[in-house]
Amino acid sequence: MRKAIFTCLTLMLTTMAEAQPTDFFKPYQQTALRMPAVPLIVNDPYFSIWSPYDTLTDGTTRHWTDQEKPLDGFLQVDGITYQWMGARSGQSTIARQKSVSVLATSTYYTFVCGPMELDIVFTAPMLIDDYDLLSAPVNYISYQVRATDGQPHNVELSVMVSTLLAKADANQPTRTELGSQQGIGYGRIGTIEQPILAKKGDLISIDWGYLYLPAVNGTVSIDSRQQSLCYVHAFGTTRQAASFMMLGYDEVQDMEYMFHRYQAYWTHNGTVSIFQLFRRMQAEYQQVMRRCRQLDQRIYDDALQAGGAHYAEMLSGVYRHVIAAHKLFEDQDGNLLFFSKENNSNGCVNTVDLTYPEAPLFLCYNPALQKAMMTSIFDYSYSGRWTKPFAAHDLGTYPIANGQVYGGDMPVEEAGNMLILAAELCRQDGSTSYVDKYWNIISTWADYLAENGQDPAEQLCTDDFAGHWAHNANLAVKAVMGVAAYAMMAQQKGLTAVADKYMEKARQMAHHWEEQAADGDHYRLAFDRPDTWSQKYNMVWDKLWGTHLFSDKVMQREMSYYLKQQNRYGLPLDCRKDYTKNDWILWTAAMAKDQKTFLRFAEPVYQYMNETSSRVPTSDWYDTKTAQMVAFRARSVVGGFWMRVLMNKNSLTS
Repeated sequence: MRKAIFTCLTLMLTTMAEAQPTDFFKPYQQTALRMPAVPLIVNDPYFSIWSPYDTLTDGTTRHWTDQEKPLDGFLQVDGITYQWMGARSGQSTIARQKSVSVLATSTYYTFVCGPMELDIVFTAPMLIDDYDLLSAPVNYISYQVRATDGQPHNVELSVMVSTLLAKADANQPTRTELGSQQGIGYGRIGTIEQPILAKKGDLISIDWGYLYLPAVNGTVSIDSRQQSLCYVHAFGTTRQAASFMMLGYDEVQDMEYMFHRYQAYWTHNGTVSIFQLFRRMQAEYQQVMRRCRQLDQRIYDDALQAGGAHYAEMLSGVYRHVIAAHKLFEDQDGNLLFFSKENNSNGCVNTVDLTYPEAPLFLCYNPALQKAMMTSIFDYSYSGRWTKPFAAHDLGTYPIANGQVYGGDMPVEEAGNMLILAAELCRQDGSTSYVDKYWNIISTWADYLAENGQDPAEQLCTDDFAGHWAHNANLAVKAVMGVAAYAMMAQQKGLTAVADKYMEKARQMAHHWEEQAADGDHYRLAFDRPDTWSQKYNMVWDKLWGTHLFSDKVMQREMSYYLKQQNRYGLPLDCRKDYTKNDWILWTAAMAKDQKTFLRFAEPVYQYMNETSSRVPTSDWYDTKTAQMVAFRARSVVGGFWMRVLMNKNSLTS
């Protein structure tokens, strides 16, 4: 960028212009799916920056809440400045975006800037089996320039970082400064106030902690007019060269859980600083990028095998979306905890009916993270702080997790969710060791389901968008599977009589369900409501586990009927409205008898993502005729997209 544009205070560091392997700039697979919003810099519910546009220069980069969080990128070639990221600025020429591909950990862009092509890769190194990297609030931006005319050119890359990234309100005063600690030179931005963990709620961004722009491989300066940070890498005269920069956010303190404040996992209880983290990620850049590429390949290939190329693109596109709705830490007893934020639906922390729909991703690739979402809910009851005979709904409002705040209980919903997921974890472990400590609690929950779940009274459930009805048939399916889940765990514990008793109860409940829900060629939304229907996605466990509680005709009838109810952008949630939940569609689709039938359900979801005018991190609640979101964005429930992969993995190992 032309230096005349800025009056800068400049921090110089030794430039490490080491050329990087060019395969880092080529996606494992090119993707055609036009994401509703493209992940750029993501780590957790606060450090989350997206581009809701087809091209990166169509507008300002944004937080998932739609708050502006501007990042601007420029490439100067032989004195001509080309803008490749952000809303148009000054007199610069707009670079032509040539391509974009979104894979699990990385987003790949290529731009034409006169006689040079610029490759940009945004990487969130969220390796699902590496907790340091999964939780590390640092992203890479890799960049490569290539001459298309075979001639050398004088090239300089710059990235501008706005103070808005470190505040929740545009009017909050901030301090922008340069410094050096532990061998890392940096620029940083933070509010003057620094109200650590003082704000909780839904559609908010952070206003404590510090945004860091380390001066590795380039220089960092302060724009004296806007108090923003500017990173510059001067390549000099070159035909081809590559390097990388980093962007990080240190929240200082990340969660309050049961009245104790915690830092994120990567700090190891405060023994690792953000500067040490930058050092490590600088030194291990090539290794980390290779591992990210391996995960991109694994996510893509598993989905490709289970459901084809479009399914692979969908799952690749939402992986970072799911992970970035969480915070990973350890409590004072050494328990690994992985807390979700219920983005754009009430801001609750660790909501059980988010833990349930998002589970397939974690059950596929790291069940320990699934346990890390559930342990605190079990402990809430174990401690005596929660005494009701069913599971709690949540633990508070993010980032404060001191106990349930939701105004109403979901008795069958949450008890069923916890029992089903616990049984799947024990099935995968081949042991009940995870739940042994909580056996009395889950026994109480199982009894609640056995007594109250066969024909649920009017109560809240996760799908009450059009109102909650008594005698909810899908909720009753959850109760059936919850009782069966308890029986499966009892069998693993060697409690044969208990197992037989509860499995027989589950069979009786299922038989009663078939009689009461039957409505000709399908099954009802509620037992007392003829000429109604709904998705019975909770039945997927009967197929996954091979428990055969429901007769074969039930699933066959339902799936055939659903195909007749589909609209252009998917299967409605039930008969009352045209809207749907795409996480549940893909749970339902996983019950399909073959891949061809699965794709008849999955393909409309792909088209929704590809065509929706709602440019937000993929909404899970939208209209199946218009493809417009009803509400909900950036929610972790799209981890449910992996249900077919989970089913496929189970069939390969069983």
